[in-house]
Amino acid sequence: AFGVIADIQFADAEDGQDFAGTRRRYYRHSLRLLRDAVRAWAAETPPVAFVLQLGDSIDGLNARRGEAEGALQQVLEALGRLPVPVHHAWGNHELYNFSRARLARSGLCSRPAGGSAGPPDRLCQAYHCSPAARLRLVVLDAYDLSTLGRDPGCPRYEESLRLLRDKNPNEDLNSPAGLKEPQFVAFNGGFSQAQLDWFDEVLKLSDENEEKVVVMGHLPIHPDASDRVCLAWNYEAALSIIHSHRCVVCVLAGHLHDGGYCLDSHGVHHLTLEGVIETPPESNAFGTIYVYEDKMILKGRGRIADRVMHF
Repeated sequence: AFGVIADIQFADAEDGQDFAGTRRRYYRHSLRLLRDAVRAWAAETPPVAFVLQLGDSIDGLNARRGEAEGALQQVLEALGRLPVPVHHAWGNHELYNFSRARLARSGLCSRPAGGSAGPPDRLCQAYHCSPAARLRLVVLDAYDLSTLGRDPGCPRYEESLRLLRDKNPNEDLNSPAGLKEPQFVAFNGGFSQAQLDWFDEVLKLSDENEEKVVVMGHLPIHPDASDRVCLAWNYEAALSIIHSHRCVVCVLAGHLHDGGYCLDSHGVHHLTLEGVIETPPESNAFGTIYVYEDKMILKGRGRIADRVMHF
């Protein structure tokens, strides 16, 4: 069993609104909801083996208030009360607050030291591990291609900006207005070719070992588990790799606070978790997933619905 949670987006601030000004965000209460989730996971019998934090652990509001370090420490302290590993995806809000280099030195860097578990780029938060026999977890870095968190002028930043401007002619690069491919906005990102090649090799290994693979990342990679905007830029490339193998059973993501789900044409479950940040204080948004030989059962809390995913 393992825990799942997404889009905590904590800030020590009064409730606010989303970027469109139409949805309430419970900045301060999100930390209390995280602590409630931690207490629930700690009381699980049998105990959870690990927890997946699917990105956007603190809100970009912290950067403007000069409170990023303090907010992150409070989130990490809450998660640190668990006696099991926590695997972190990096989302856009982490990158609003910190450079990629700073994140790589923070408690949000859950990639194992040494580098052999991930791509050659040590600043890429992608890696794989085997938490149980015949089960593999693959963490993807959906902002490997992004203008967020990198120094303007560095090669990856320039590559990402060229791609974004080629696909998005809007003056506001966060606007999807009029786009044929509306995922090409600055608050999304994509996978470098180096990461995609590495991902393909990991899945080849899992095919050979007859493993079941769970993939996690901040951005959804199937349009039927999201809206048309909140997707990885090159989601089709990641999907193509998954579909060329037989081992992936589930892809877990956040980013879209309403959540989403689909079972795709190749039998892969795509589950996008509802965000804690837009969850009222009297509810919650987390879950525990129980893994069996032939299925995964999600026991959701609050806004997260129960679900059975057969493979």
